[in-house]
Amino acid sequence: MDAIRDAILAGAPGEELAALPLPESYRAAFVRKEDAGMFEGLSTREKDPRRSIRVDRVPVPDLAPDECYVAVMASAINFNTVWTSIFEPLPTFGFLERLGRENVWGARHDLPYHVMGSDASGVVLRAGSAVRNWKPGDHVVVHCNYVDDQDPSAHDDSMLAANQRIWGFETNFGGLADLSVVKANQLLAKPAHLSWEEAACNALCNSTSYRMIVSKNGADMKQGDVVLIWGATGGLGGYAVQYVLNGGGIPVGVVSSASKAKLLEALGCEAVIDRAAKNYRFWSDEHTQDESEWRRFGKDIRALVGEDPDIVFEHPGRQTMGASVFVAKRGGTVVTCAATSGYMVEYDNRHLWMKLKQIKASHFANYREAYDANRLISLGRIQPILSVVYPLEETGEAAAQVHQNLHEGKIGVLCLAPGEGLGVTDPEGRERVGEDRITAFRRLEA
Repeated sequence: MDAIRDAILAGAPGEELAALPLPESYRAAFVRKEDAGMFEGLSTREKDPRRSIRVDRVPVPDLAPDECYVAVMASAINFNTVWTSIFEPLPTFGFLERLGRENVWGARHDLPYHVMGSDASGVVLRAGSAVRNWKPGDHVVVHCNYVDDQDPSAHDDSMLAANQRIWGFETNFGGLADLSVVKANQLLAKPAHLSWEEAACNALCNSTSYRMIVSKNGADMKQGDVVLIWGATGGLGGYAVQYVLNGGGIPVGVVSSASKAKLLEALGCEAVIDRAAKNYRFWSDEHTQDESEWRRFGKDIRALVGEDPDIVFEHPGRQTMGASVFVAKRGGTVVTCAATSGYMVEYDNRHLWMKLKQIKASHFANYREAYDANRLISLGRIQPILSVVYPLEETGEAAAQVHQNLHEGKIGVLCLAPGEGLGVTDPEGRERVGEDRITAFRRLEA
C-alpha cells in the first residue's frame, strides 16, 4: 500500500496504478465478533469505542465483477460507526451473516471481524469485468447505498429495495481502511477543489440531508418554507441549513451553545435558538413529557420567524419527537432519518391527526439523489462541514468524540493520505468558492 500511496501522490496515470501489485493485506479499523459482549451491563454512555475498535491488517477480499478496489485516502466518522463500535442496538455481525447467505460474493462479508466506515474518498485501483463507467486512476468518493440492481424492488427508488444495505455498517470492507471494495454504482466523481479529507466527509450526511429536505422522497421543500433544524451545526444539520438557504427556505437552527449559534449566523442562518440558554425541559421525568415546554418552544419559534415550521428536520428521536410533532404547522411535515437520543419515540397523536400533520421516514439516498447532492458540492453550492481530522490509528478516539457529542460538523479520518490538504486538483475552483466558506467548520474548531 505504501507504493500505491506514493504513486497516487506522484500523480501516476491509471495504467501505472493498474500495473502495481495489490498487497495480501491492508490496514483497517474493525471490531471483532468475539468482543460483541464486552459492554454488557453498561449504559450507552459508558460504552467506549476506544475499547472495541482495533486497527490492524486484514486480508484483501476477492473482487466481484461489479465492484472496484479503491485506495482510500480519507474517510469520516458517522453515527453508524459509533453504533457498530458499541454493538448497539445490536451487533452488526447479524447483518454480515445474512449477507453471507445470499450468494457466493455475499459470503465474503461473513467474517469474525467487521471493517467499518460508510464514507470514503480515494482512487480506483481495479475495476471488475462488469464495470463500465469507472477505471483505474479515477478520483472518487463513495456513497453508502449498497444495493443489488438485479432485484426489481431496487428500481424506481432503490432505498425501497428489499435487499438495500448501508455499506460499512450492514456490509464488510468499509471505508475506515487503506483499501475498500465497493460496488461500481456507489462511486461518484470526487469534487476536484476539495482535499481528500474534505471530500470524504460529505457523502453520507450530505446525501441524507438532500433527500430529507430537497427530494420528492422527503419533504420536497418549496421557497418560503420555514424549516426547523435540530442539531443545526451537526453532521446532518450543517448540510440541512445550507439546503434550506439555497432553496429559498427559512431555516430555524437549534443548537446547544453560544459558539454554535455564532457559526450558524456566519452561515447565513438568522433565526437561531440556543436550547442550552433556553433550558427546555421537554421531559419532566423519564416517562412524562411537558406540553407547556412544547408551547414555550413553539412560541420562541414564532417570535423569530412569525409562524410555525412547515417542515421539521428531525433526527434526535426520543428526546425531541414530541416537541417536533407539536410545533409543526397545521398540515406540516416532520421528516425523520435517525434517533440518536433513543428510537422508542413518544408524541401526542392528537396534535398529529387533528391538525393533519405527517411524519415522513427518510433513509440515506438513492443513487440519483447522492449524485445530485455530490454535484452541488462540486459546484461549490454546498460546503463540507469538516471540523477536525484524526489519523486512522486513532479511529477509536474519533468515534468516541462523536459518541459523546463533543464535536461539530463531521470528523474526518486520514487513511492512505499522509497529511491534510492533499488531493486538490482544481485550485482555481477552490479560489472561486472561497477558502473561508470551505473551512468554516475548521475555523470554529480552532
